[in-house]
Amino acid sequence: MTLSNSDHPNTSQLSYRDAGVDIDAGDRLVENIKPFAKRTLRPEVLTGIGGFGALFEISKKYQNPVLVSGTDGVGTKLKLAFQLNQHDSIGIDLVAMSVNDILVQGAEPLFFLDYFACGKLNVETATAVISGVAKGCELAGCALIGGETAEMPGMYPHDEYDLAGFAVGIVEKDRIISGATIQEGDIVLGLASSGAHSNGYSLIRKIVENNRVDLSTDFHGKTLADTIMMPTRIYVKPLLELIKQLPVKGLAHITGGGLVENVPRILPNQFMAVLQKDTWEMPPLFHWLQQQGNVADHEMARVFNCGIGMVIVAAPDHAENALRSLRASGETVWQIGEIKPRTNNQAATVLV
Repeated sequence: MTLSNSDHPNTSQLSYRDAGVDIDAGDRLVENIKPFAKRTLRPEVLTGIGGFGALFEISKKYQNPVLVSGTDGVGTKLKLAFQLNQHDSIGIDLVAMSVNDILVQGAEPLFFLDYFACGKLNVETATAVISGVAKGCELAGCALIGGETAEMPGMYPHDEYDLAGFAVGIVEKDRIISGATIQEGDIVLGLASSGAHSNGYSLIRKIVENNRVDLSTDFHGKTLADTIMMPTRIYVKPLLELIKQLPVKGLAHITGGGLVENVPRILPNQFMAVLQKDTWEMPPLFHWLQQQGNVADHEMARVFNCGIGMVIVAAPDHAENALRSLRASGETVWQIGEIKPRTNNQAATVLV
């Protein structure tokens, strides 16, 4: 059967751009981010941005290498980035969430890939985001080796996007940090966070909304917006240096679940971590959030990091040297607790 012209609703030519996808904008973005990616390159990178896949050679310095991988996003912190039109640091958060996770097993991050998805590509915004990703990779010492930009009309609201990140690291098999050797009397150290990092932002946004907070208000020398959006601290370089110097028994990245739910992930079942709340200074942001939201102490400790972004467990005779090494690397760190025996009906993390 032959269709007449009247059977066709529209005989004009259509392009991909007419459908909402701008290939030229995607090409411009790739060119924009190449200089950022170039600054992150490591000697093991064989091919980088622009190909179908990126090649990375495992260094021959490893005798029995184990690859460690992690993936994450930045949650609803993105909503505040949209609201504030503040996109240049959210990429640091993206890198931090994955590289800090693989770091806890003693892994050196090797390379990172990002996934940026939007309804309509804004090249300026995407460039700002991915420049932040590259900055995070520089802080972590890993290569931004590739990624994907997906323009999907109708999938996302105007001027919004989503992010995901993927990190791969490496560790010698006999140097994997698992927590298995943790025992009674071991010391718990806490590294300061830079703020709320990338967790608890649904509650933060609710507190801001309910109290009709003006985020441009001065807050201890910065705007409240800048305080809330402070990027996640990346602990890779100081902790890798520490691991070279001293045997570390356990590391816990304090993300969603706070201290009470993340520290137990590295503890043998028969032990608990007893943490002294008066041993570190909870930043003003958390006091403000608790007061403005009328948030209970227990809820604070299981939603937010409350000032501790990474926990280290070490033997008592190594604790002082660990504190000294970390402070020399520019970290703020405290001795915050001790490992003690645990019975079945006790919590694995106790804050006293």
